[in-house]
Amino acid sequence: MVERKIYMDKIKKLQDKQIIKVVTGVRRCGKSTLLRQFQSYLLNTGVEQEQIIAINFEDVENEGLLDYHALHSYVTERLVPGKMTYIFLDEVQAVPNFQKAVDSLFLRENTDIYITGSNAYLLSGELATLLSGRYIEIPMLPLSFAEYLELSGLEKHSAWQKYFQNGGFPYAVQIDDDAIRHDYLDGIYHTVLIKDVASRKRINDISLLESVIKFMFDNIGNIVSSKKIADSLTSFGRKTTSLTAENYVTALTEAFILYKAERYDIQGKQHLKSLEKYYAVDMGLRQLLLGNRRRDIGHILENIVYLELIRRGYHVSIGKVGELEVDFVAERSGETAYYQVSATVMSEDTFDREITPLKRIRDNYPKYIITMDEMPMDEDGIKIINVIDFLLKN
Repeated sequence: MVERKIYMDKIKKLQDKQIIKVVTGVRRCGKSTLLRQFQSYLLNTGVEQEQIIAINFEDVENEGLLDYHALHSYVTERLVPGKMTYIFLDEVQAVPNFQKAVDSLFLRENTDIYITGSNAYLLSGELATLLSGRYIEIPMLPLSFAEYLELSGLEKHSAWQKYFQNGGFPYAVQIDDDAIRHDYLDGIYHTVLIKDVASRKRINDISLLESVIKFMFDNIGNIVSSKKIADSLTSFGRKTTSLTAENYVTALTEAFILYKAERYDIQGKQHLKSLEKYYAVDMGLRQLLLGNRRRDIGHILENIVYLELIRRGYHVSIGKVGELEVDFVAERSGETAYYQVSATVMSEDTFDREITPLKRIRDNYPKYIITMDEMPMDEDGIKIINVIDFLLKN
């Protein structure tokens, strides 16, 4: 197992703090493994085994704890008097009204609570109301390229080719057989589709839902609207409405299958409320549904860079400079950076197209062009960086 350092560092900083740690992310991205790694860390630093209560609600052995009263009783009976008890509740959204048990446990002395969930619904509604100001979310993604490289043991260029095509679900990295990997990713996809989207949102038309997913995966990096989705599906014989398309896309973002990037007017310094772009959580899932599309290299590259910026803690928007567009405006803790992403900038026309919007920005924040070309250079303070170098940058 590779240590997910970004996430482990966050959890370690929050240890023993009076705040509930909520790890969210798509199924099989590594949330359960992260909790197990942190439990090992606790044991190695002197915490006793009896101080750790760990429950995975996807384990049939824990079916009796799917009632929040039973869960609360089970945990309170095992609290260690006079010592901190570390409580790990994995895939806790399986417990109806789980927030009532979590809230009550949080109020007890010497409890340190960690929960995971595969749906953003976890942090909406009653939980957010009950625990307002008392939890912190740790969003988790599949493997970064740096993590993939470490886990695969491959040379970096070979690893990049596989990562670009197969994505970063941790266990999938260790499957060499293409057919078996396909079946594994298919299992993830259908579990998310049924458990985290269709069942939770009471969607009966699974075929239409799948059509929406394929449309969105086929349009990563493109401006989309619910009307555009509905019109496109209707033209292919899948008649639907803009409202239905909007609801399905919302459900897919809540299940961490899609990530939304709003548009941002750089000159006016305001977020725009329309014409968003969406990105897929993993390129392996996209290939599963759409096949290997080499013509999409630019959009796949853009998707990978977007996820990396999110992984590094940036809020990422699509930049607007007059009539021109900047792929990403990345903001974090008061710092800002601008990114253009292009498979290659070797031709003069492409280079001019990518660099012109960055030159139009009048502030002094860093500006980058990320490309698959291996020709690092600067122009007017704008850095052209190879994507592998960018992804392996600390």
